[in-house]
Amino acid sequence: MRIGINGWFWGTPEVGSGQYVHHLLHSLLRVAPEHEYILYLPGAQPHAVNVPVPDGVRVQVVRTPFDRYWDNLAKVWYEQIALPRAALADAVDVLHVPYWGSALVRRVPTVVTVHDLIPMLLLAYRGGLLVRTYTRLVAEGARRADMVLTDSQASRRDIRRYLKVPPERVRAVPLAVDGMYRRVTDEERLSYVQEKYRLPPRFLLYLGGFDQRKNVTTLLQAFAALVLTVEQAAEEAKETEDVLSVLDVKLVVAGRLPARDTRFFPDPRKIVQAFGIRDHVRFIGWVDEEDKPALYTLAEALVFPSLYEGFGLPVLEAMACGTPVIAANAASLPELVGDAGLLVAPRDVEGLAEAMLQVLTDPSLKEELSRRAMDKALRFTWEEVARATLDAYDWVARRADGT
Repeated sequence: MRIGINGWFWGTPEVGSGQYVHHLLHSLLRVAPEHEYILYLPGAQPHAVNVPVPDGVRVQVVRTPFDRYWDNLAKVWYEQIALPRAALADAVDVLHVPYWGSALVRRVPTVVTVHDLIPMLLLAYRGGLLVRTYTRLVAEGARRADMVLTDSQASRRDIRRYLKVPPERVRAVPLAVDGMYRRVTDEERLSYVQEKYRLPPRFLLYLGGFDQRKNVTTLLQAFAALVLTVEQAAEEAKETEDVLSVLDVKLVVAGRLPARDTRFFPDPRKIVQAFGIRDHVRFIGWVDEEDKPALYTLAEALVFPSLYEGFGLPVLEAMACGTPVIAANAASLPELVGDAGLLVAPRDVEGLAEAMLQVLTDPSLKEELSRRAMDKALRFTWEEVARATLDAYDWVARRADGT
């Protein structure tokens, strides 16, 4: 097959779509090097041309009349007009758009990956007129694509319900994480990361964004309830030594903090101040990718109470490192975590506090969750992602040929 891949997010590892196209392309080459691959890079993203491309991939830069003048229009023109024309001229058997941005008019057999339907399902994420117009455009493009891939069964159900895509044309292909995500045993590496981020000896970890759906306010409220419970127990000498040891546990919050406090991006520092737990919470900012495995390894648990995830990569990263996971029982997270972690209703403050206390005071539970997490994470590999994606390409190409 001659396979074309939309490279709009090529060379942007800081965003999920960039990581996805990078890992997918490399894995496709490992699993099926016999196919021909064309990576279409947009002229509006000149940095992408300078990012190394694996051997065996032909690169074609696709330009639009607006590349240097109007980024938004250049992107839409690239997706809707320039890229489909280029793919048609190259006679590709299938064109893969690895993010929600396929063309309304399908010129070649097309596969599109829709990671989630956040702009459609969550009111706060619908944006202004331009964003809503773009969402309607790409939603209709996805409806007309030959195949829609998504990251989870939860997202597949959303796509079938809201985009009205027939069941045979939408498949769930779970993601994977880089092989570097594994439990770190190198004490020097662990000490380096501990010192670099000034981590406390024992801590629970949150790593992610701070927009509304991440539900960080509930996490902080639950941690404040945990601190209050343990402090009261210490004063009244009612609890065991295991419970009292929680007094030394901090909450480490990792990720780039909001520039200002808004309803959409509530500033967690203000919330911490309001709950009176400033001495119990550490904000460490952005974490370099290569430091994350050690950070996960050092953590007592990852706490991830997100209201909606198309997949939940931080959860799988933590699981691959053997870190116990406490997650929201919402959207895709239950199918990702299963019995390898503790699932709590996303707004259940008491339940979340109790789950944190369980992991912190029950060593056998923590050990069991760690083992289950690593075992389950082994099921998610980029080779499996590539094989399932190739199967979708083959289905689409044969359907186009009438075979």
